[in-house]
Amino acid sequence: MITPRFYCTQTLEAVVVSIYCPSVRASDVEINVDETLLTVHINPYFLRINFPHSVLEDDQSSATYDPSSGYLTVTLTKEVKGQEFPDLDLLAKLLAPRHVEVPKQPAIEVIGSEASSQSELEELVDLTDAISLEQREILEAAENDWQFPQTIAESSSPLQLSTKRYYGFLNMYTGYFTHVVHAENDVNELGSEAESCLPEERRAKRLQHEEKKWDEEHYMADYMDDEYIQELLAWEDPGLKDAECIFTESENMTMLNLPRKEYLPTELQQRNLRTTQHDPTPESAWTICSLIPAFSALDPPPYLSSENVPLSIPTPGFTDHDLASALMPSYRRSLAFPLYRSFAMADACRNDVAAVLAKGRRMVTRYLLEMKHVLDHHEVYYVYNKIWVDDFCVWIQASASDEIILDIAQQLKVLAITKSMIGWNIENLEDAALVDTTSSDSDSDDESSE
Repeated sequence: MITPRFYCTQTLEAVVVSIYCPSVRASDVEINVDETLLTVHINPYFLRINFPHSVLEDDQSSATYDPSSGYLTVTLTKEVKGQEFPDLDLLAKLLAPRHVEVPKQPAIEVIGSEASSQSELEELVDLTDAISLEQREILEAAENDWQFPQTIAESSSPLQLSTKRYYGFLNMYTGYFTHVVHAENDVNELGSEAESCLPEERRAKRLQHEEKKWDEEHYMADYMDDEYIQELLAWEDPGLKDAECIFTESENMTMLNLPRKEYLPTELQQRNLRTTQHDPTPESAWTICSLIPAFSALDPPPYLSSENVPLSIPTPGFTDHDLASALMPSYRRSLAFPLYRSFAMADACRNDVAAVLAKGRRMVTRYLLEMKHVLDHHEVYYVYNKIWVDDFCVWIQASASDEIILDIAQQLKVLAITKSMIGWNIENLEDAALVDTTSSDSDSDDESSE
């Protein structure tokens, strides 16, 4: 069945669903309403929408079909007149399955028991307290044919009984990199072992690769000659100037094609936008994938906590340590992989992420859809949409909280990531370079005075 294009609007008393289904017979339309669920079937189209509140199919409800435009318009009465239906523009949320609470049954049901008398219980307690530890061990040994009980030592890692390794969003995927050696996947840091590496092995390989790619000379060259980097730092994203985020027809179509599932932009996407000034290039897909550890090494957060992170705003959700730990690999990789390597650029990208988050989940969704568009048009890297981005696009619409996103935005805006936290002695390198420059200038002045 085909999911048709649609959009929803509302009045104080009703919800209006406009469905594009050209070249159909209006007499074949089947419409069912069940509390918050609307189901529309007209061959070959099928649409199931889950509203945030209940609707009614009463005398004020209607369904009309306009053959000239191809739109079927369904008007449903709100059960509570005047009630606001939020997020009608988040199509992925409307298409998500309705959550059904499954009552949990007790694993063990007690049919009956023989209760001991109060005096017997008290006597048993007194006898137990009087027994020493050594006597208890002897009694246990006697009950076990004089064999002391043994325990198996705890393993440092859980026993793996399957050769399959899972990765991606909520560790739901496997098998996507079975033939990775035959594909031109230049960002894959796990090689032929992508499907067999344990999570701790992926992290070790990622860290090893970052150390190998770190180049002091490259970094210092960009630090001393930063004219073009300064131009990129001065750039302002025009997409963030919009007061309200209204999805385009293309974005709505992309959301319609997202997977139907019930369940943040990344800093490296912001780096791609800043370095290309919101005009993607053939290298954009590589930039996104190679600089995101969850893509290139299948190694998502949480990472090790960062030390000495100054606290900004107390929050019951993510701490500053959590956010700094999540950002640290992004900072390190932005200094080790791309053409332009600048700590100031990485810090500007953090501010960009904070600005996107401050606009709410609609703006976050828009930037995720842009990332999806870039990767969808790459013959190899589209796979990262399948295991990460598609699910993020659905989750951010259906499950994310605007309040939590705004809290994270405030934290990110004032979060202090220092060069000493990167671990590559960046401050010492920069100080040494400035000293050399000062010495060279002094020597030049002395020679000119002579």
